[in-house]
Amino acid sequence: MKIGLLGLPNVGKSALFNALTGCSVSSQNYPFCTVDPNISTVRVPDFRIDKLSDMYNPEKTTYATIEFVDIAGLVKGASQGEGLGNKFLANVREVDAVVHVVRCFENEDIVHVSGNVDPKRDIEIIKLELILSDLEIIRRKIEKLNKMLKADKKFKSEIDFWKKIQNVLEKGESVFSVLESDEDYEFLNSVPLLSSKPTIYLCNINEDEVNSPEKNKYYEVVKNIADEEKNPCICVCAELESQISQLEDSEKIEYLKELGIDHSALDILIKTCYDRLNLISFLTAGKPEVKAWTIKKGTKAPQAAGVIHSDFEKGFIRAEVVSFENLVKCGSISHAREKGLVSSEGKEYEMQDGDVVLFRFNV
Repeated sequence: MKIGLLGLPNVGKSALFNALTGCSVSSQNYPFCTVDPNISTVRVPDFRIDKLSDMYNPEKTTYATIEFVDIAGLVKGASQGEGLGNKFLANVREVDAVVHVVRCFENEDIVHVSGNVDPKRDIEIIKLELILSDLEIIRRKIEKLNKMLKADKKFKSEIDFWKKIQNVLEKGESVFSVLESDEDYEFLNSVPLLSSKPTIYLCNINEDEVNSPEKNKYYEVVKNIADEEKNPCICVCAELESQISQLEDSEKIEYLKELGIDHSALDILIKTCYDRLNLISFLTAGKPEVKAWTIKKGTKAPQAAGVIHSDFEKGFIRAEVVSFENLVKCGSISHAREKGLVSSEGKEYEMQDGDVVLFRFNV
């Protein structure tokens, strides 16, 4: 999973990136401090993997991972190349979802590219540039399909689809509002539109508002926009989290307690990313390795087995499944089996978050 941090310059993307990844990329007080995207892979915190590792004492423990991409700030006119916009928009196209970082704090010492803090305006600038870039892509797509139509009439339905999408985007509406068939989704998935990327809004707030974001006068503005789009909205103080990330693990826990914070920004954002992308994790456990595997919610057992190895899916016989909770309660897979808590599941079984699985298959 690749997640892009997106927003205007000087909204705190690089400070947030440092906090999430433990990196030390430059986050200076001037626009376009970041030009080339900073990329870092981080481990997904998972207490279940910690517990299973204690139980099995494996030779290897493998957590799920997320790749975060710190994309340089977009500005008005990015779709026409302003501020190296075309280059930055290409970086957005490569991610699975975007975290739209919105400045929700006042600080005269940190320059705002538009002169003042206005989250609604800032969000509209980014959204418009993504839409304008998409409209140009769609225009080229239609031109290409019209040429192909002369040789084969089968392209007519695809042309009609993209004209419909073009019309929707020109009105500033969501493309998902007009998707009617599996074919529509196939057409849409063939072109990586920026404006249809799964989005999470992240309000970068002041340190003293972390435990009471409702005190932030800009939060409600962003939350309303997110709610209208049916996108999640979370609040983080990027500067505070960046400072916390420099501490040792034991010091982090203690400091978070002192601040009255239950979870770090990384924990909150990763959970939100999983929910927004409809992802879950199943687990495999044994002496050689304890490992988390990320799949889409609703994935059936053979396809989940295929995530481990394609041969597992081809030769799938059954999945022996126990919930993480039951396995821990019983203390071992053998005791769980004795109590009838290990089920034998076939090809139609939908994997559940936290399933601990052993796949049986023919070679």
